[in-house]
Amino acid sequence: MDEGLSSLWATTGIANFTFADLAMIAVGVVLLYLAIRKRFEPLLLVPIGFGAILSNIPVAGIGGPDGLLGYVSAVGIDTGAFPLLIFLGVGALTDFGALIANPKTILLGAAAQVGIFLTLLGALLLNGVPGFDFSLADAAAIGIIGGADGPTAIFLASQLAPDLLGAIAVAAYSYMALVPIIQPPIMRALTTERERRIAMQQLRPVSRLERILFPLIVLAVVVAFLPTAAPLIGMLTFGNLLRECGVVERLNRAAQNELMNIVTILLGLAVGSKLASEQFLNLETLGILALGAVAFSIGTAAGVLMGKLMCWATRGRINPLIGAAGVSAVPMAARVVNRVGLEADDSNHLLMHAMGPNVAGVIGSAVVAGVLLALVGG
Repeated sequence: MDEGLSSLWATTGIANFTFADLAMIAVGVVLLYLAIRKRFEPLLLVPIGFGAILSNIPVAGIGGPDGLLGYVSAVGIDTGAFPLLIFLGVGALTDFGALIANPKTILLGAAAQVGIFLTLLGALLLNGVPGFDFSLADAAAIGIIGGADGPTAIFLASQLAPDLLGAIAVAAYSYMALVPIIQPPIMRALTTERERRIAMQQLRPVSRLERILFPLIVLAVVVAFLPTAAPLIGMLTFGNLLRECGVVERLNRAAQNELMNIVTILLGLAVGSKLASEQFLNLETLGILALGAVAFSIGTAAGVLMGKLMCWATRGRINPLIGAAGVSAVPMAARVVNRVGLEADDSNHLLMHAMGPNVAGVIGSAVVAGVLLALVGG
């Protein structure tokens, strides 16, 4: 009888919980709190947070290689399939009209990617601190956090640094969620009141032909010069073509809704499975979280500074605030730009102008990921 009770006790969660398990479950609860109470990226933080809780339950093994979340992770993240399918949905949801109408704003999206390369260097410099040992591939995967593009960060990490994927994914989505908190102080510090009040001219109408040709031209350029970026850009442009061609509305709706929702759930749970205590609780994770904050801040600042340069070059026709939308957090960064602009002048609506650099940032981060894959992954 005593032996039976002992065996039963040995299979309970209470007998098997470690402090590390409880700490990571607490992290999962915090993510759920941020998603539900604060509404920070709830569509992803809810499944990521719950996945973190499930993967740290002892004995159950649901997050291990032979558990459900392990299978989902192997199928969708290790292969890179889930981020690519997310990009298909993003393409179907995104209106590139603002970028087509004002193509020079692609410079703002490009400038915001500076944070990626500076953070790559920062990760390598951290190797001088005891406890850190980032390879060039690790540093490249960490740097992409600066693009504020979760699917791209997951895709690149799965290719270059799969052991760091959990920390990179959490950092990327956490800073995407914190866009409304992190960006405004940087924007205000780098611009004057007069610059923030600049009203921009209404964008020209964009024809249906332009909208159809745009994804095809973007894909052709990428295929010609940077085929390593073709998986991400290809799915993004395919999704956008579904949206704009006007003859496959059922497929467009499926990409925007059913497919996007299913993949988002599975991607979040799979990322949560990477938050097992033995993988996450280490000094390198803290370094990644710190570098992610630096990357995102530098990307925002670089976009605003490019906006100031373009403001000067156009003699005040471009509001520098829209440069902050060069990070790829669509459409949250554009909404933040609009809000800060309205604070300076309640009649100054910048949302559509900010969408140009915002969607350019999506393309830019995918292109940078392709560059890093070509230089480091090869």
